[in-house]
Amino acid sequence: MDRSTRRSFLGLISASAAALMPARAAQAAAESRAAAADDACILTPQAEEGPFYADPKLVRADVTDGRAGVPLTLRLRVIEAGPCTPIAGARVDIWHCDAQGLYSAYPGQGDGHNIDASHDSFLRGTQTTDTSGWVAFNTIYPGWYDGRATHIHFKVFLDARNVLTGQTFLPDALNEFIYASVPDYTGRARTRTTLNANDHVVAVSDPDRRSFCAVKEERDRYVATLTLGVDRRAEIVADARRGPPPGLPPGPPPDMTFGGPPPRGHQIKDRLAALIPGLKRAP
Repeated sequence: MDRSTRRSFLGLISASAAALMPARAAQAAAESRAAAADDACILTPQAEEGPFYADPKLVRADVTDGRAGVPLTLRLRVIEAGPCTPIAGARVDIWHCDAQGLYSAYPGQGDGHNIDASHDSFLRGTQTTDTSGWVAFNTIYPGWYDGRATHIHFKVFLDARNVLTGQTFLPDALNEFIYASVPDYTGRARTRTTLNANDHVVAVSDPDRRSFCAVKEERDRYVATLTLGVDRRAEIVADARRGPPPGLPPGPPPDMTFGGPPPRGHQIKDRLAALIPGLKRAP
């Protein structure tokens, strides 16, 4: 990726998305907001597990398995909502799709739902939080698939109980730039139509955007940070959904049956305004 081009683009993003800018002041602002999120000590919204969870049984910090893409470090901190106490020894699982929208461990992947990745384990992993409640995964920037905004799934376990199942989302202005500019993400047969602004999971599970991570640019990667507030007493029942990715495969639309595509969000009329929070444009 051409760094001068990337920096010029990021410079256009509004102050509300300043966590994306490479300037030191913007990085400091992002870190300040992350610290403020810690102080809030509120519960992180539960979100649907989706069809593609698999216990990877892979305790590892690097989950890339050689998958191509823009380097990303995901930093998650687990705290107890209310008292703000960091939780040590919590198990954290993450999983997400690759640059072309494929999940490992399942068949029926890709825009045509015809790629079998059943025997792969890329972009999945488990770690245990340290004494300050932190884990960090080295991965790649996730791609997209039809019907969903860009996201990374996570689960938190305490004493083998699943206390949180959620999804974190990334800034759409950065998503758009990466998908249009980086060869690993280009060449898709379709146009991405589901953004943060019209994603059904965001609308239903996280309208206040508490699971949106802060992102900053480092010399050789992006770093995404999110604090996860959990209820120690909670226990989440596993989602039984399985099957192809939520989205419409080529051909006639399938029936909206259990395990099929989710409800589509509203149509985006002003894409630029949807991509850049706070942007005001004349009607």
